[in-house]
Amino acid sequence: MALEVGIVGLPSSGKSMLFEALTGAKAHGEVGMAAIPDPRLQQLAEVVSARKVTPAAVRVAEVRGTGPALLGNLRQVDALLVVLDGFSGTTVPGDDLETLKLELLVADRDHVERRLERVSKQAKSGEVKLRKEVEQLEKLLAHLDAGKPMAEWTEELPPELEPLTTKPLIAIENGPVAVSAVGEADGARPEHGPPLAALGGIDLKLEAELAELPEAEAAEFRGSGESALGEVVRRLAETLDLITFFTAGEKETRAWTLRRGETAIDAADTIHSDIARGFIRCEVIRWNDLVECGSRAEVAKRGLQRLEGKDYAVEDGDVLNIRFNI
Repeated sequence: MALEVGIVGLPSSGKSMLFEALTGAKAHGEVGMAAIPDPRLQQLAEVVSARKVTPAAVRVAEVRGTGPALLGNLRQVDALLVVLDGFSGTTVPGDDLETLKLELLVADRDHVERRLERVSKQAKSGEVKLRKEVEQLEKLLAHLDAGKPMAEWTEELPPELEPLTTKPLIAIENGPVAVSAVGEADGARPEHGPPLAALGGIDLKLEAELAELPEAEAAEFRGSGESALGEVVRRLAETLDLITFFTAGEKETRAWTLRRGETAIDAADTIHSDIARGFIRCEVIRWNDLVECGSRAEVAKRGLQRLEGKDYAVEDGDVLNIRFNI
């Protein structure tokens, strides 16, 4: 299943416009898919004369609610897209971001405190495992009380916790001028907290309108420039440490994502659970070798295709042909 990214921000900051621009769907609390731009995909499709081309995608949701309801919904996502108001002139985007980060920290602190109260009562039975968790939670609570997020916790976290302050953040300033909105360099890790990628100003109203146009018309409007949303989605993929692999066939050529370090059997399961269950072997070609050679036959002739087993760590740019039998 694709990883899920939650869009969050203050009222009227542009959350719905970002959702609509990324997914092409109207925001009604639904989950949509945002395609990850990748020029390699079209090159592969041309080599195999694919009738259908499908990009990789991430799941995107406009996370709704306020207070505890909002924070509870955020626990279910893998990363946060934070939309900041950079157009009204009534707020300071960097201040809004710091406010959100503080709310996430307080929510994690309260979450740990509630679990500590519950486990402390259970630990009166004398069970060693529970007593150890009480000690760990007490140290973790002190860590949070010191204003440090869970991203800075160096020990293993209890699996029952669903921390918010470990989730990667990508901050987007909704405004026509590309300026630094949050006081962080692109791709930098802030002094405190999870990884933060700061993007400059993006006119989300314009991007949402362009998303409704045919692709050719939108491209003509932009001229040589690419959609700012392409950078947003690429940054998401980088922040989540995703790699892209491909399946290339005449019927369909498609891009897929995996977490870096995942294996051929994970790739098979991503495509279909039946393929993973009947996995035999994986034929691997580098995408540029296939493009350069012009056909699988030429790739094989030059000895550029190899066979791998289920434990093979898939690399970004691999073209996989998984043999299976059920």
